[in-house]
Amino acid sequence: MASPDISLPQNPEVPEVLPGAFINKRKRDDQGEQDEEKDTSTPGMGQALAPLRPTDLPEFNLTSQRSASQDYGRPQSKSGNCTASQEPVRKKAKKLPKPSSGNYPEIKCAMEQSRLNSAIKISDLQNLVLYILADGTAPQFVSVRHRNQIRKVVVLMVPGIERQMFDPKYDATKKDYSSPDQYYPKELKEENLSPELQAFAEMFDHMWPCKTPGDDKMSKMHSPLQAMLTAQMPKSREDKRSGGKHGKGPSAAKEVEGWKNTRTRVAEFLLTPEELLENEYVGHPAMCSNEDEKKILMEQRQLAGLSKDHGWVDTSVKAYSDGDVPEASIESGSLTAGREILAMDCEMCMTGENEFSLTRISIVSWDGSVLLDELVVPDKPIIDYVTQYSGITKEMLASVTTSLADIQQKLLQMITSHTILLGHSLNSDMTALKMTHPFIIDTAILYPHPRGPPLKSSLKWLAQKYLNKEIQKGHGETGPGAGHNSIEDAKTCLDLLKQKCEKGKHWGTGAATAESIFKRISRTGIKYKSQGGFAVATPMDARSSAAIDWGDIKKGPGSAATFGIGCKNDEDVVKGVIRAVKGDPDGLEISGGGVDFVWARMRELEALKGWWNKNRVVIPTAAASVIQPVAVEAVIVTEASVASSGPPVDDIALAAFIKQQGAGGDLSNAKKQTPTVEANTTHPKALPPPQSPDSKSSAALSAATGALSARIAEIHASLPPCTALIVYSGNGDPREMSRMNAMRQQFRREYKVKKWDQLSVKWTDDEEQELKRATAAARNGIAFMTVK
Repeated sequence: MASPDISLPQNPEVPEVLPGAFINKRKRDDQGEQDEEKDTSTPGMGQALAPLRPTDLPEFNLTSQRSASQDYGRPQSKSGNCTASQEPVRKKAKKLPKPSSGNYPEIKCAMEQSRLNSAIKISDLQNLVLYILADGTAPQFVSVRHRNQIRKVVVLMVPGIERQMFDPKYDATKKDYSSPDQYYPKELKEENLSPELQAFAEMFDHMWPCKTPGDDKMSKMHSPLQAMLTAQMPKSREDKRSGGKHGKGPSAAKEVEGWKNTRTRVAEFLLTPEELLENEYVGHPAMCSNEDEKKILMEQRQLAGLSKDHGWVDTSVKAYSDGDVPEASIESGSLTAGREILAMDCEMCMTGENEFSLTRISIVSWDGSVLLDELVVPDKPIIDYVTQYSGITKEMLASVTTSLADIQQKLLQMITSHTILLGHSLNSDMTALKMTHPFIIDTAILYPHPRGPPLKSSLKWLAQKYLNKEIQKGHGETGPGAGHNSIEDAKTCLDLLKQKCEKGKHWGTGAATAESIFKRISRTGIKYKSQGGFAVATPMDARSSAAIDWGDIKKGPGSAATFGIGCKNDEDVVKGVIRAVKGDPDGLEISGGGVDFVWARMRELEALKGWWNKNRVVIPTAAASVIQPVAVEAVIVTEASVASSGPPVDDIALAAFIKQQGAGGDLSNAKKQTPTVEANTTHPKALPPPQSPDSKSSAALSAATGALSARIAEIHASLPPCTALIVYSGNGDPREMSRMNAMRQQFRREYKVKKWDQLSVKWTDDEEQELKRATAAARNGIAFMTVK
């Protein structure tokens, strides 16, 4: 076939780009070689087009990361040639669709198409957020229309709102949880709601029953906060093939994709003074910042029987800053950084009801050498050697004369201001030693439980998972079945700490098997073309986020957000949400247009109802005379520990609650009336069940509920169009569950040392079933969702 007559461009310096010029280079070369083999004398199509190929155009081959369609329309250089190294031109975001148009986004309850056969879970809400903003799968319980038009997502956690508030006919004690009436969404109508809740019907179409994660078998409820803010990492191909199955015990810890080791100094893992108090360590005077705090601490210890008069000793550390080591004296690359690490483990025997005394102590240095290993004879007679756990027998202590006071003196000589004590649940060991020290590393906290606090992983489980070794297999000093070996346990703690130092802070935490929802959205967030993005996850389209919560946001799960805003009350939370959504007027911190994802928590209603856990008695104390607080355990509470474990005291908010309850708004009097937690806590049996509020407290609750509705309505009104709003409670009323759990724990402690007729608490199947019902009720939360 004759070659076509193609005229050449007039200006050879700027060749005309024809469609044929973008033919794949490899195909052009192959085709040219074939033509030459066929007939070298007759010019073919490839030879005819050869002069037309511009030399400076980018080549697109099968290994190129950018396709021709992506480079189409890219800016050209002055010479007119395409420049492959320049960034693509970002398309301008399309205008927001009108609500009356057919492409306006919507989250719709579609019961006909849904596969709803149980209450939705908090993880379903999390997946809905990820589906809208990132890489989540399509939800099965709602229909999301035109998700590419949803520009932002705001999630509000509001503990304290209950299903009974929106559905008076609902019976929380009903056992038939499989009935559709128990898990189907309920349509909201203004005429069916109390006046203070009618704003919800204006914002949302349905109320969704929402289940909090937990363990029905163990009658436990897991953290609703972590359920939303912690996203599981996608499974690897290997895990998908195996189906997640493995042998006995925990599966070995693995480095997730993209993991990078970060060597970290030991001192980075020290528990802060606030964390020590939260985890039931007795406070050391050096943890106090001034003399007044020291005086208060020592007075509390005296009242609780934890002072020098009761046999307690404090290590010779005068100030917390004495533990700092000058940077100039630290050897380069040193993990210990001038600090002395002593891994310690103690064995105890029972010397009374709920009383354990020291019978053995082992201390191992950083290099693994044993510095101390001694048996100790208690001051009181031993009533139970608990050999299966302690490995101690009567024969072992027959000739021992070393007392607790002797061990205390040896430790006071060994421990300096640069010494760090390491152990697993070391608070029990320090209590047995009757000793305090401000510099502690606890492997039970260093490697948190997968389901979060207050659960703690056993040392045996941690050794299996992270060290791939078996401990506590009954190979104690006196043969099989002799219990633990304190030297082995101390060395195991040391190995866990060394691994943590080599791997980094996030090793062994949820960040190793899961990641923060803020990081997931930033890493895999997608901006669609209608939003000016590329409809694929790229660093250029990384989604921004903000976390707004009471207290120091940097210490909680919200620390992974792009922006963190700490608050003192719900009014601050509202202002923080609006600021995060709209951005700062000057754009200095949060740029104009705001962030893409906002999570916030409102807590005043939860506080007023007395739902906070141990130590969280800041705001609820104002209503303590009216509303029954949650049962708490015996702890030493200082002003610092309260401020760290719960939201900080806000005088305005506290005075407002007091004023509602007729205390005249006198803050000083209210603080004097704040109930304190004594060391000898009233027996759980003596704590009555949570009572129904009287008319006075009902008025306060009604006012707080109306204020909450107004604040959520204010947030809703401030949201820009095409913004998704999700509100969820997290859980139901946990007070009865907490009371029953406290009773069960007390029964288990007494049952080991008392006869049945001597028990102050008796736990039968009736109590067990009552606990299960209370746990089920506590796990019943609610949720609302809409698109503004």
